[in-house]
Amino acid sequence: MRVIVIGFFLALLSAPSFSQSAGIDEEIKELSKQKWQWMADKNVDKLATLFHDKSKFVHMSGSWKKDRELEIIKTGSIWYKNADVHDVAVEVFGDDTVVLWNRITLTAHVRGNDVTTEFTVTEFYQKEGNDWKLLDLTFSSVRDTHEIEH
Repeated sequence: MRVIVIGFFLALLSAPSFSQSAGIDEEIKELSKQKWQWMADKNVDKLATLFHDKSKFVHMSGSWKKDRELEIIKTGSIWYKNADVHDVAVEVFGDDTVVLWNRITLTAHVRGNDVTTEFTVTEFYQKEGNDWKLLDLTFSSVRDTHEIEH
């Protein structure tokens, strides 16, 4: 009987962390969804707040920092017209670090042409005060049959 009571008590103690992790999952999924819309809308003000000052962006054509990414979005050098998200996986590390993977079909306007490309996009987020900051966004070109393991 004592083992059952102890087991039940331990389960109750671990429940808040699972619940908190599930809440963070949904919060980050929604934030990522908003980020894709802000990119499509070229809303650099919202993105500037979301992107950490030391954030990095890895694309098929190169890697750069926050200021260049914002300039690229603002000028339409790359216009992220639509990110059709097929799958999302989230991994929470503690209370302040999250990795999110998106399987997307991205339609973008690049160098005068609309292009559609399959990507898995990796996003790293870290909590600063009450806000989540995007630390890294990496595009990995993949086949359309690529799957994210959950």
